[in-house]
Amino acid sequence: MAEREDVVLTRDVNVITVPDGDATTLKQGAIVTIHQALGSNYTVVTDYGHMVRISSEDADALGKEPHQLHTLVTETSPEAVEQNCWEVMKTIYDPEIPVNIVDLGLVYYCNVRPSETHTDENDVHVIMTLTAPGCGMGPVIQGDVEKCIRALPGVGKVEVEVVLDPPWSRDMMSEVAQLQLGLY
Repeated sequence: MAEREDVVLTRDVNVITVPDGDATTLKQGAIVTIHQALGSNYTVVTDYGHMVRISSEDADALGKEPHQLHTLVTETSPEAVEQNCWEVMKTIYDPEIPVNIVDLGLVYYCNVRPSETHTDENDVHVIMTLTAPGCGMGPVIQGDVEKCIRALPGVGKVEVEVVLDPPWSRDMMSEVAQLQLGLY
């Protein structure tokens, strides 16, 4: 998103404050500036200068259409589910950084295996990290990963584990991410 857009909220909306990850509410009539509209959420700056994240489910409060989750493949083999997991994780963005969590190098591992309890489902285990220990948005991003993967066809149990070893460094970013951020 190249241009910032000022919007008046059409209704009260629940938000997550950035960077601390606390939940709060913005009231109808508040003026916000859309800072980032990538993936399935919106990062906005309030008229008081606070940065908050608005979920796609509340896009209507911004006068926007909610983002729809689309998968690339509809089959539910472990290989297809893993491909879909990587694709949906590419729709998740750190609210402060205009790069998805996969290209940022935050996702270390994604394993999909057939469920032992349900023959038509697969269990997914993701290991990821954060850009900094103690990141207030960590649990929010972790929840986004779990929610997006859980919504995929053929997915049963989802475990998203956050680890801090090895620690994240910008060397873990893809070349695309480094170019986007002007680091390459």
